[in-house]
Amino acid sequence: MISPLRIGLFIAFATAVVPGIACRFGEPTEAPSARGGPVAMRRLTADQYRQAIADSFGTGIEIVGRFEPDHRREGLIAIGSAWVTVTPSGFEQYEAMGNHVARQVVSEPNRERFVPCAPRSVSEPDAACVEAFIREIGPGLLRRPLVDADIEPRIEAAARVTELMGDFYAGLELVATSLLVAPDFLFRMEMAEPSPTSPDRLDLSGLTLATRLSYLLWNAGPDAALLEAAAHGELSSDEGLLREVDRMLASPRVEAGVRAFFEDVFRFGAFGDLGKDPIRYPIFSSELARDAREQTLRVVVDHLITKRGDYRDLFTTRRSFLTRRLGPIYAVPVAAEQGWEEMEFPVGDSHAGLLSHASFNMLNAHPGRSSATLRGVFLREALLCQSVPPAPADVDFGLFVEDDDAKYKTARDRLGAHASSETCRKCHELTDPIGLGLEIFDGVGRVRATENGAPIDTSGELDGEYFANSVELGEVFRESPLVGACLVENLYRYAVGREPLNSERRLIRYLEAKLEYSDYRLEAILREIVMSDGFRTASRPQEHPLATESLSVAPFEVGAPTAAPSLESEST
Repeated sequence: MISPLRIGLFIAFATAVVPGIACRFGEPTEAPSARGGPVAMRRLTADQYRQAIADSFGTGIEIVGRFEPDHRREGLIAIGSAWVTVTPSGFEQYEAMGNHVARQVVSEPNRERFVPCAPRSVSEPDAACVEAFIREIGPGLLRRPLVDADIEPRIEAAARVTELMGDFYAGLELVATSLLVAPDFLFRMEMAEPSPTSPDRLDLSGLTLATRLSYLLWNAGPDAALLEAAAHGELSSDEGLLREVDRMLASPRVEAGVRAFFEDVFRFGAFGDLGKDPIRYPIFSSELARDAREQTLRVVVDHLITKRGDYRDLFTTRRSFLTRRLGPIYAVPVAAEQGWEEMEFPVGDSHAGLLSHASFNMLNAHPGRSSATLRGVFLREALLCQSVPPAPADVDFGLFVEDDDAKYKTARDRLGAHASSETCRKCHELTDPIGLGLEIFDGVGRVRATENGAPIDTSGELDGEYFANSVELGEVFRESPLVGACLVENLYRYAVGREPLNSERRLIRYLEAKLEYSDYRLEAILREIVMSDGFRTASRPQEHPLATESLSVAPFEVGAPTAAPSLESEST
């Protein structure tokens, strides 16, 4: 028997070795200090652009055009947004979209809503009315208070257009368009400043912190209350920042933030290009794919936000939501003709937890068949935060082209033969033992018992933990320590928009301990991340080797607004 004295010495030693982190017997103590990474410019995603328009002008404004493609880096679009720019053709698209929005905003039916004044004459310049309009819509679009350089050049440009066209609202349309193509609108500009308490520390500016916080929790720009708190310096104190965090977490808008995070982690952007063989899967349609995507997000939000549940239970919960379109996929009758019907799958049904959702299983599959390997790669990379090496360029996939082979009837048989070579074995040992656990689901997520007349074996193992079927695979996932650690890793990377620095690893371990202590509640770990030094501070470019490379892709210099010079060419 181990004596109480030895137990006490062990606890004391563990606490001393990892200061700031208590052992599993109690709550983790004060967060370890950590310096954040370099500031960057992050291009708005398509969803964030749409939300910015909705926040400023309501949901009735139509957005027409093609967005520059989002870039996924290290598994997240949130990281890739700092590595993308706007191409010349892309800028033309943004200008066309902005002009289309601006034309609607100043159109006669909408003027009363969005233009806070009437001009002296509809055919002559009116500087005062133009300025009032800029001050009305500018702060929300640029996510900051306006300065003279935002206002004066736009007033002058509006006057020139009005004189040329004989139409005051043509000038106002140009003003609105110029705001919608301004760097401060299309990009989230991050800035840092020397800390008043430590000369070696850089704190994010109040506006940068407000924007980072708002896009994390709401996937949208700061509201008026948050901008005001930033302007008054309230976010520089723990009390002021925590007050805003709690206000925002209590808002219904937090649902949009949670959805955006899990859409990024789950790689749901790929649904836009998803297609299936119409011969093999005649049931598939873009509407079905849309419902499958929404089903998963709806379950996540209901469990984590509405019910404030344990994140790990998402892998075992039988609670779900279905539409009539999804009913045949899950072999369940759905009474509701429109909308969503809440239900719970019975014990013994194969549908238990997120891993059984049609969204994952149709997205991580080929057009004409399922794929244990693609599903295994997704599970390893997105949900366990492990890296799977890419397949060698000379791999022969001929065995899978004809997947009705008389000898190798099931995916397990074909993968066993394929992975017999040394070049393939190492990767497939990571992916296939867990991916085969989902082979009961075909390429669109329907349950099946056989493949080519042969029974499907769904047994496997995850890091030494064995399971017999997909339900047990979900239970193994729930108990894996990697699942909670990966949630923390993904949340932190998503929040700061980059990979953690080596100096932040102790902070990550602390956050993992806090997640465990909070019973894996999402709200608790979001609050901890926001209050951490890694979220609130920055490092100088020379302190981080990737800083210069990361910033070099941005087309505009971080600093004062640069929209004014572009107005000259737009107005001629």
